[in-house]
Amino acid sequence: MSVENNPLQYHPETLAIRGGRESSEYREHSQALHLTSSFCYESAEQAAAMFMGEIEGYTYSRFTNPTVSAFQQRLALMEGGERAIATATGMAAIQAIMMSLLKAGDHIVSSQSLFGSTTNLFAGLLAKFGVETTFVDARDLAAWEAAAKPNSKLFFLETPSNPLTEIADIAAIADLAHRHHALLVVDNSFCSPALQQPLKLGADLVMHSATKYLDGHGRVMGGAVVGSNALVEQVYLHVRTAGPTLAPFNAWVLLSGLETLALRMDKHSANALELACWLEAHPAIERVYYPGLPSHPQHELALRQQKAGGAVVSFVVKGGRAGAWKLVDGVELISRTANLGDVKSTITHPASTTHARVAAEVRQKAGIEEGLIRVAVGLENVQDLKADLARGLD
Repeated sequence: MSVENNPLQYHPETLAIRGGRESSEYREHSQALHLTSSFCYESAEQAAAMFMGEIEGYTYSRFTNPTVSAFQQRLALMEGGERAIATATGMAAIQAIMMSLLKAGDHIVSSQSLFGSTTNLFAGLLAKFGVETTFVDARDLAAWEAAAKPNSKLFFLETPSNPLTEIADIAAIADLAHRHHALLVVDNSFCSPALQQPLKLGADLVMHSATKYLDGHGRVMGGAVVGSNALVEQVYLHVRTAGPTLAPFNAWVLLSGLETLALRMDKHSANALELACWLEAHPAIERVYYPGLPSHPQHELALRQQKAGGAVVSFVVKGGRAGAWKLVDGVELISRTANLGDVKSTITHPASTTHARVAAEVRQKAGIEEGLIRVAVGLENVQDLKADLARGLD
């Protein structure tokens, strides 16, 4: 029932269900959950060979576990990559990439509209270790070009961006990065491989906060890096040594999330588009950010590199922070939480939550206004979502 030997003959929806199987001698139909910290050997010779990598096998769950391996294999198939390595969280995935591929004196060119913790990792933690970052408008190819330096080793791109859903041209930025002998890393957490496959557009690595849509139900945390064998091996060696490891139980939950990913993302996107159209016509809304809307500045680009618009709708409420908080406080159905990627819709005020620790001038430059609201649209009936938002808007 494994499809790894000939994955190109299968569609993504099939790979999400049949790909990445690690079966035991019991031939279980469902993926087994291997809750063990270590594994035993038939002999001292076998143990030595496994630890040296001379033969394949499982040794210690910090870096080898059958359930985690199944998740890694399946996600690599879905993204069109040669290999994946799983991590404890999405931020652990980004940190593992940076710590394994960069050194003091290197330079990053990054899109400026990022998840707040990513911005803080680049501008704060990495800067302490001598890695400089220049932030640019992801949509401006000339800005990427101007920011590149002789010591630029990595370009980092989040598309769609959090929370404004800005869309950047992955193929064009990949070409630009490669001309400067740099790697392109794309955060694909918002779209997932069900809607977007950056490796096929020229990216070198894709990372995920698997906590989001790969799980899809707000249950566990996880992260992943997907790419070529050569690049992922370097990230794997960091994860093996430093230990930001995905737990087997979390991998088991994420595997079930992948099985329904395509269905969920189609419905998320359909709900989000209908809600975005309704918001755009509402008199209490100044503007709406959603790639599926013809009014979105990068709508045509989104149609080229994404299957659909995704689940995240951001919009500016009239009245600044007071108007935004009135809306957040007024909902009864939608969950007031900063997480996203859930079957349950969530609402947050980015300026005071996800981006609260980002300097005010950086927030302003990134377009994080006081009236900005982000809704991650779930799978509820969209009429109920409209009625819920109307409580704080009308």
